[in-house]
Parts: sequence; C-alpha cells; structure tokens
Amino acid sequence: MTSLNRRNLIASGAAALAAGPALAQQAGHEHHGGHYERLNQPGRIPKPALADSQNVFDSPVPKAANPGRWSAKALLPLPRSEMAWAAADAEGMHIVGGYAEQRVDRPYHHVYRPKEDRWSDAAPLPLGANHVGVAFLDGRLYAIGGFTEQNRKPHPRCFVWDPKTDRWAEIAPLPHAVGSAAIVGLGGVLHAIGGAIGDSFDTKRSVDWHLAYDPKADRWSERKPMPTGRDHTGTLPIGNLIHVIGGRVDSFHTNSNLHHAYDPAKDAWAPRNPLPTARSGHGAVLYRGKVFVMGGEGTNRVFGQMEAYDPTADAWEQYAPMPTPRHGLGAALVGDAIYVAGGGPVMGGGVQSAVHEAFTLG
Repeated sequence: MTSLNRRNLIASGAAALAAGPALAQQAGHEHHGGHYERLNQPGRIPKPALADSQNVFDSPVPKAANPGRWSAKALLPLPRSEMAWAAADAEGMHIVGGYAEQRVDRPYHHVYRPKEDRWSDAAPLPLGANHVGVAFLDGRLYAIGGFTEQNRKPHPRCFVWDPKTDRWAEIAPLPHAVGSAAIVGLGGVLHAIGGAIGDSFDTKRSVDWHLAYDPKADRWSERKPMPTGRDHTGTLPIGNLIHVIGGRVDSFHTNSNLHHAYDPAKDAWAPRNPLPTARSGHGAVLYRGKVFVMGGEGTNRVFGQMEAYDPTADAWEQYAPMPTPRHGLGAALVGDAIYVAGGGPVMGGGVQSAVHEAFTLG
C-alpha cells in the first residue's frame, strides 16, 4: 500500500474556488424567500407544506424529568442536506459535502463556531460527494468515501484535513467503494462501519462491512462485520465501545431499530436496547453521558423526536423534540450544547434546508 508521505498534498487555494458561493451567500441569519431550496430548482422557498403532514414527534418511551430546550442559531451559509453526519473539535462543528445548489456532489466544508455564532469556509473536499463519512481522530478530520451521484455510485477515496494548515491530504483508499458508512475514531484507529453500495437504485443495498484504518501504517484492515448490514446509522464511541444505532436496511422503507455495541478489544458485537423509533439519516450525539438521537426519516415520515439512551441503565427516555424535523443533517456536540444544522424537511432528497438549531439541558 502506498504510504501517506508519497501521496499528493491537496491545498485549499485552487480548490477553494469550488466553495466560493457559500460565504458569498452568508448575510446574517435571514435569506429572502425562506431557508429552504429544491434540488431541481434554484431559489429560496418557505418550508414546504408537505413537511407538516410528514412531521412526527411521538415517542413511546417515558419523558425525562428535564426535557431540555432548543434555540435557533445562525443559519447555514446555504441550504444543504445529505452530508450524512458532522464532526466536531474543540473549536466547532464541521459539515462536509452533500446536496446543495441543485447538485449532489458538493465539496463544501463549513465550520460553525458557537462562541461567535458564525459559519466560515474551510478548505473544500478534493472530491465532492454526498453521504461522506467524517470523524476526528487525534486532532485531524477524516473524510471517508461517499456517493458521487444521488445516494448511489460510491467511491473509495479517503482524505484527511489538518486544521493547522487548512489542507487535505489523500490517504489509502477503502478496499471497496462505499457511501453513508459510519466513521468513528477510537483508540488511535478509524473505524468504517456499514454503509451502502450500488451504482443504481435497483442495485443499491446495505452492507455489514467493518474496516479499520491505521493512520501510522496508512492501511485498512478487516474487523468483525456488523450483525446486520445497515447504512444511514447513528454511530459513536462510548468509552471503549462503539455503538451503532438504527439506520436502514437497503431503504428507508425498511428502517431498523437495531442497536449494537462493538468491543475492539474482543472484536465482538453485542445487542443493546433497541432504538424506540426506527429511523435512518438521524443524528446521534453523546451528551452528559447519554446518547441523544434526533431527526431522521421513514416512509412519508420526517422525525422530530429526541430520544436519549443511558448506557449504564441500558434504557431510553424522550426529551424535547426538534422544532424543525429534518433528516440527512449534521449534528455534533460543541461545549455544552448539541448543534443540528441543515437536512431535508421532507422525505427524500428533494429539498434542502439552512435551518440550524441547538439543544441544551441548561
């Protein structure tokens, strides 16, 4: 395998032209015509009426004593969705790739800094894509795979971004092309779990793959696969384990409530208490010792409920729902708040949003 120091370093200079429109469109928190835009037609629009009929807020689990609260934050520079996930460092939340401005292969890299309540541009992805898996590991941001067409046609290329230089470098590619894989950094290793493959909607399917990347060796290796292949999951580390929550099996018409935990030391999976609301394209964030799951979609459904998992009690409870239900969003913890930006307000990828809301327990 070619080593990292032999790969090309990709600077932000020339590639930054691809992200130019983002900051040019940022003018405070308001946009003429609304905070939404269609994938097949330019121009801002109000929230689609269809969203109200698809919004779901109900949860079957008990309510928490302190439900928490949501507040509006600075809008994304432009409506976006299907970034798949967000990642955060000490400074802020990073959202990479996705749908925007009538394309599904955007390289945008937006960074939100809560202290300033402001978005800025960072070096764009060298290869624009949607459903890119992202995670921080040892202070650097990794972007793994993704789709180059609308939720299909995955690619295997992988990149790492250095915040000190604002540059991307290409690393060893995935052994197999995949999009919407869950990416987690834990114990000096990057895990790529699940995802979807297929160059057409007819051939698209979820996979149970589990690959591990060693940054020192610039090499991928296989780990024990997930018990059930899924994509669009909520996946994150809790202590020494990796939890994979919900997601879809081939389609959002067949969402799963499965919840598994992976132990890297034993290379083994174990079931945990299932997600109360089966969904995919949701956010999952560890906050004050609990996993908060918000948003997501299903058949004619866009979820607003916030359900939280206590790993000690292996139990779920519900918190204040998102004011604006969305899926394919970016969600991350920065400081003492969960930030949820962008996403689709209606089922599918036909509409993007610039909505940005934050949750805190106070």
